[in-house]
Amino acid sequence: MELHVLRIFSAFPFTSIPKHSRILSKSHFPISLNFSDSPQFSFKVDCQKRNDVVFDDAAYEAERHRLDAEAHKAMAETSERETQDQEDPKAWKWVIRKRIWDLMEAQNIAQFPRPVHHRIPNFLGASVAANKLSELEEFKGAKCVKVNPDTPQKQVRFLTLDGGKKLLTPQPRLRTGFFSVLESSMLSPGTIKEACTSAGVAKYGRPIGLDEKIQVDLIVIGSVAVDPRTGARLGKGEGFAELEYGMLRYMGAIDDSTPVVTSGIYWEKLSPEKLSQIRILRQLKSKIEQETGQKLPTGPSEKLPPTAQRRR
Repeated sequence: MELHVLRIFSAFPFTSIPKHSRILSKSHFPISLNFSDSPQFSFKVDCQKRNDVVFDDAAYEAERHRLDAEAHKAMAETSERETQDQEDPKAWKWVIRKRIWDLMEAQNIAQFPRPVHHRIPNFLGASVAANKLSELEEFKGAKCVKVNPDTPQKQVRFLTLDGGKKLLTPQPRLRTGFFSVLESSMLSPGTIKEACTSAGVAKYGRPIGLDEKIQVDLIVIGSVAVDPRTGARLGKGEGFAELEYGMLRYMGAIDDSTPVVTSGIYWEKLSPEKLSQIRILRQLKSKIEQETGQKLPTGPSEKLPPTAQRRR
């Protein structure tokens, strides 16, 4: 499968990952979409939006948090079971995920919701990364952007709607529905930010089904870890990014040429000057080097603009 993969960074320039990088390791085709056989992925695609029903924000959020807690508990149990079984081919993935989650919490580079374990982790600079994404030609030229529903990509969803683009986003874990479409024309200026939340998508979005005729020009996904050399990524371990990708392929909404974007830290692009300004990144770099026994690279030197200099 050929993918055009880009990575977005909160503190440094953009870089391209090789065109043939595989970022979605489970996305083999042809793909069979049989949701009834798996309780985990069982849901009903309901495309009827009942405008006569008043949306209960509090009830929705309470149920979402309850289901989140159940999912996190299940993932923790799966992680422990698969990590202990050294013969399990998925064990190494959980080791990497736990290392990232633990580091983010220990170094305090995580942001709400916390703890970040068993989530697509929110991180310091997530909004800056989103703003940099909006400068990409791939984003500027996109008419429809599919964005994951996680917190670190909330600003991406806002910029998509604020830029007059069509936003395609799934309900969390696909448990309350399928994909929903939102457009700025469906919203008032005062509701755009709310529409970027999970409850807002359920409240204002237009549910679509598998027979929807839609073209997605750009996919934005969250990650726990990314290999900058190959573009291979790890999510939180539930496989929803791959499932969503497969469904979009089934619908004909995307193909091999559809760009896929994610975010993270690319040390080769981080200059010594920028690193010297961000103490938490220096600590993170040092800790990773101590744990791995390998020295991380540093980007080329740069002259920072005066507005980026800290006063002493």
